[in-house]
Amino acid sequence: MPMPMPVSRPERIALGKQRVRNILRKHVASTMRTLEQKISDAGPSNQRIDPHLLTTALLELEQEKKLVRLQRVGGPWFCLAQTNTQDVTSRLQLLEPIHTATINGEFLTRLGQSLEIAVFKALRTQTSLRFFGSFRDLEEHDDDLLYPHDEPPKTVSGCTMPGKLDFMVLRGPVMAGIEIKNTRPWIYPDTSGDVIALLRKCCAADLVPVLIARRIHYSTYSVLSHCGVILHQTYNQLYPRSDATLAAQARDKDLLGYHDVRLGNEPDSRLIKFIHTNLPALLESFRERFERFKDLLSKYAQGEMRYKEFAGRSKRRLRGEDEDLPPFEGPEEWETPDDWM
Repeated sequence: MPMPMPVSRPERIALGKQRVRNILRKHVASTMRTLEQKISDAGPSNQRIDPHLLTTALLELEQEKKLVRLQRVGGPWFCLAQTNTQDVTSRLQLLEPIHTATINGEFLTRLGQSLEIAVFKALRTQTSLRFFGSFRDLEEHDDDLLYPHDEPPKTVSGCTMPGKLDFMVLRGPVMAGIEIKNTRPWIYPDTSGDVIALLRKCCAADLVPVLIARRIHYSTYSVLSHCGVILHQTYNQLYPRSDATLAAQARDKDLLGYHDVRLGNEPDSRLIKFIHTNLPALLESFRERFERFKDLLSKYAQGEMRYKEFAGRSKRRLRGEDEDLPPFEGPEEWETPDDWM
């Protein structure tokens, strides 16, 4: 019979520490992204520890002198304190060039386009939405070169956004702005600059915000969905076909272990269903939510309200409670999905 999922925060952190030690005994050295993939994304469902708790687990292991953080050019690596130094050096010589290639600026730009093009192809084959934004010359060359991206306008009905969106869609009187992030870190509502950027643009132009990303933490759903933000997880990271060798290395369970990497820029059935069916069906109701919470979203996005207060006020407004009464709970006090139900 499978072991039940730990309920309390200390129990989950303790399980995270145990899983970190187990992985590092086998893999010798790992980045946060690899540990996140193996502990937060993968493994038995009753042993998955969310990234924010995994971060705490790493910090506690460091404080206990059981873990060593190695500061490198591409970011920190982690190894167990008792691991032989030569073993760590040999492992880094193997893994670091692969990791460095996955965070190279030119590669990251092509990486971003892979999911953006997949969304464009899904938009191009649906009939419920008018959309703004496109990619040109997709048949002219391979994806080792960037494709021209015609982005939507920055100004909508006289309102100018602080930057451009990837796409905009229109269904009846409801218009939405779409941002697409083909990145590895999970999207959190209080630490992701991508969330803030999307909210700033959409609040400025009065558009329903839509975020498409690889992984979105349930706290982001719990807080932002009720405020009118539409969220979609792809559960995959798309690599350009021209980077097939790097994709194979990144996916290898004995190297970086990114098991969700897949090649190409074709939309899968999950993304097609979201663009063709779910998104059109959600726009009207999420427009109503956005209208109700836009003032709070805007203040949070502009830095006029800290996340703790924004989340607390949103939660109380949803429940019909007096939202001005302090104190406001911190995120650690409402970590379960049921908290907003």
